[in-house]
Amino acid sequence: MTDSFEAKGLREKLVEGLRQKGITDEEVLRAIRTVPRHLFMDPAFLHHAYADKAFPIAAGQTISQPYTVAVMTSLLKVRKRDKILEIGTGSGYQAAILAEMGARVYTIERCRELYLKAQQTIAGMGYNIHFFYGDGYEGKKEYGPYDGIIITAAAPEIPVKLLEQLKTGGRLVVPLGSGDVQIMTVAERTGQDSYDYSSHGTFVFVPMLRGTVNG
Repeated sequence: MTDSFEAKGLREKLVEGLRQKGITDEEVLRAIRTVPRHLFMDPAFLHHAYADKAFPIAAGQTISQPYTVAVMTSLLKVRKRDKILEIGTGSGYQAAILAEMGARVYTIERCRELYLKAQQTIAGMGYNIHFFYGDGYEGKKEYGPYDGIIITAAAPEIPVKLLEQLKTGGRLVVPLGSGDVQIMTVAERTGQDSYDYSSHGTFVFVPMLRGTVNG
């Protein structure tokens, strides 16, 4: 688990690029400047790690584009000690960003290979993240309700079980849609059975799938 002056310099450039693209949340930018993204990828790809683009990881998945991570994290409006549920651990990078911001992170991954690898990656970084192998559509009701829920895959619709696990005042962020392009959507719980929805641009994600994969 090594960082380097070169990697830190590349992260600084990445953050400046995100500023130019309109990211203004200083705490999100600080977390991206701090968390070594290259540790979540093959070590041969240091420069790719700090390009603002998605990149393939194991099991046919990708590590999200830093801009996308920054947008989604900003939309969550994370505060220290917030309880955040992440659906789709993937590489573990998004969970690490949330933990760096002081959130209490609960993350679910349906692919056992990714679930195990993300834990291994995070182990040496000092973050206390709660990992679960399971179906993200079910959420983790026993640890809720949550201040925020982030879904890192394209959902054709927002799972009702996840909406029900939000606190009143909590926010759920999801790329919504079953086509080639999704609408980044925020659902804010305003009461027992009421939610406000807002849209925040178009993005492209792999689909959110049910069940688990033991591979």
